[in-house]
Amino acid sequence: MGLALLHSRALTGIEARSVSVETHLANGLPAFNIVGLAETEVRESRERVRAAILNSGFEFPNRRITVNLAPADLPKESGRFDLPIALGILAASGQLPLNGLDGLEFAGELSLSGELRPVRGALAMAMGLARDNQARAAQGAAPRAFVVAAGNGPEAALIAGLAVLPAPTLLAVCAHLRPGGGERLVPAMPLALPAQPAVQADLAEVRGQVQARRALEVAAAGQHSALLVGPPGTGKSMLAQRFPALLPPMTLDEALESAAVLSLTAGGFQAARWGRRPFRAPHHTASAAALVGGGTAPRPGEISLAHHGVLFLDELPEFERRVLEVLREPLESGHITISRAAHQADFPARFHFIAAMNPCPCGYLGHPTRPCRCTPDQVLRYQSRLSGPLLDRIDLQVEVPAQSQQEVLDGPPGEASEAVRARVLQARARQLARQGKPNADLAPGETEAHCPLTPAAQSLLREAMAGFGWSARAYFRALKIARTIADLADAGQVDAPHAAEAIQYRRVLRTP
Repeated sequence: MGLALLHSRALTGIEARSVSVETHLANGLPAFNIVGLAETEVRESRERVRAAILNSGFEFPNRRITVNLAPADLPKESGRFDLPIALGILAASGQLPLNGLDGLEFAGELSLSGELRPVRGALAMAMGLARDNQARAAQGAAPRAFVVAAGNGPEAALIAGLAVLPAPTLLAVCAHLRPGGGERLVPAMPLALPAQPAVQADLAEVRGQVQARRALEVAAAGQHSALLVGPPGTGKSMLAQRFPALLPPMTLDEALESAAVLSLTAGGFQAARWGRRPFRAPHHTASAAALVGGGTAPRPGEISLAHHGVLFLDELPEFERRVLEVLREPLESGHITISRAAHQADFPARFHFIAAMNPCPCGYLGHPTRPCRCTPDQVLRYQSRLSGPLLDRIDLQVEVPAQSQQEVLDGPPGEASEAVRARVLQARARQLARQGKPNADLAPGETEAHCPLTPAAQSLLREAMAGFGWSARAYFRALKIARTIADLADAGQVDAPHAAEAIQYRRVLRTP
C-alpha cells in the first residue's frame, strides 16, 4: 500500500482555504474514487488525470485508488485539483519521491496530453498561502512555494514574498520534484504596478455641462456616488466613461484586492490591466444574481468585480426594481454576503457608483425645444421605479440639460481630465492626512469630528433638512459632500458656500 499527502486550496468567496489531497493505493479490484464533497468538475478529473499520466510517459497504477480532499465538509469545485491528484498518484506508486512535497502547494488543470492549463482564483489562492506562510513562520516552520500553470504565473506572483513556480506541463513539475531529474522550475517575476494609469477617454471631449463636470469632480474627490439625469444625447454616458480618469492611482493593496476578485472569474484577470481601476457597465437586463453574485458555488457579481473601480448603470429605471434594491446594502457597507444552505461567501464591493437616466419615459421632460409627450402620471410611474431608500443612498443627483447648437458645435473644449485629476488628488490627500479615509466612508461620529461647520453653514444645512424633509442619512451625506467641496477649496471648515453647493446636489427628480 502507498500513501501520499499534497496540499492545495479551495475557494469560498474570495477566501482560499487549505485542502489536503490524500492519495491512497491499495490492493483489490482497480478503481479510482474521489471523496471529500467534490463537485462534478473535480470528479471528472479522474479521466483527465489518467490520460495525462499515461501521455507523460508514466505508469498509471492498476490498483484501488482513493483520493480524499480534506476537510470533508468544504465544497471543492473546478479543475485546480487535477495537478495535486496526479502527483499524489505518482508519489504513492513510487514514481516520484515523497520528500519535499510538504514544502509545496499545487493548483492546475490538466489536459489529456499532460499540459497544465490556468485556473481561476490563482491570485486569491496565492493570498491565502501567503497568510498561512506567515503563521507557519511564527511556528518556526518553513514557508511553502506555490506551483501553478504557466498561465497563472504572473497573476500569482503579484504577492510579495511568495515563491511562485509556474510550470507548462505535468512532466516539468515531475522533473522539478525528482533530485537530479532535469530542469528546475524558475520562480515567476512579479508585475510592476504602473506609476500612472493610461487615460484613453479625456474629459476635454465633453463640451459644456459645467455643473455635471463639477459634480463628477466632487464625486471623485470624496468617493461619492452620483446620478446624472437628463434628456438623451446630452453627454451622460460620455461623462461616466471618463470618470475613471479622474480617480487617484490604485495603491498596491487596492490593486491586489481588485485583481483577486477579478481572478475568481474565468479569464477575469488580465496582466495588461494590472493596476487600472475596473469600469463595469452591465446592461439593464442584468439579473440580481448577475449584479451581486450567486450560483451554487457563489461567484462575484458586477458590484464586486467593480471593487475599487466604477460601477456604471445606464438607463437606471430600466433595471428591474428588485435588481436595484440589492444595491442598497453594499452602497452602505462596502461588501456583500451571499448565503447558501451549506455555507456563506463574502465578497468586497467598495466601488464608485455612477448612474444615468432620462427624466421621463420619452426623455424630453424640461427640454427647451422638444416637447415632452408624457402625462404627469407616466412621469411619476417612471421616476417611482427608483425607490426612496435607494435615492437616499445616492450622494449627488445632478441635472445634465440639453445644450444649444452653439455650445455643442462651436463651444471651447472642456477642461482636460489631467487638470481635474490634479485637484482630486490634492483633495484626497487632505482627507487621508486628516482621517485616513475618503469622506464618503466617514461614520456618523467621525463626520461630526472631521466636518466642522461655521454657524452660517450649520444654519443652512438645518434649514435644508427641515425644508426638504431630509432623513438623517441624507443630512450626513450632504455634510460629507460639503466637506469634500471644502477640501477641493483647501478650506479648514465647511462654510456657507460649500454647504449651499452640497445642498443643490441633493436635488430630487423633476416632476411635471
